[in-house]
Amino acid sequence: MKVISKQRNSRMCVVCGMDNPIGFRAQFYNMEDGSVVTPFRYQEEHQSFPQRVHGGLIATMLDELGLRAMWTKSSEDVFGVTMSMDVKYRKPVPYGEELLGRGIVVKDTPKFAVIKSEIMDRKGIFLANAEVKYIKLEVEQIVQDVNPHEEMCYLIEDGVTEILF
Repeated sequence: MKVISKQRNSRMCVVCGMDNPIGFRAQFYNMEDGSVVTPFRYQEEHQSFPQRVHGGLIATMLDELGLRAMWTKSSEDVFGVTMSMDVKYRKPVPYGEELLGRGIVVKDTPKFAVIKSEIMDRKGIFLANAEVKYIKLEVEQIVQDVNPHEEMCYLIEDGVTEILF
């Protein structure tokens, strides 16, 4: 599927932070169907049990895909916080291999958004999915004295024009 544009990465977010030594360093692409996609890889440090990723870190990626999906409908100036998330763990999620995360907005209002997010392997097998509900808030309502443009400071051009899934 065709990539329309790329989203910014932060400095220290556990999911997208490029300066976080134990983070996922995931990069997010806005797709032609209105979804957001990230090819990413969990590391051994993200395990709960050998060969398995910790469920909380799986939910963390599903949650991040929610906010990132909201940005496909607006801009990176729209923020929000998770109100609820219903996660389904379908199969064990491995570390050390490339996976795909995908999020798409299924309902959008001026104050709220509902997102369907999922993680699959490169064979297209669904490993986990969630329905995430967000409330949209101004940055100042979430955190004080932080400039989101300084935190979300990396736009890594990589020439990716298509992601197959």
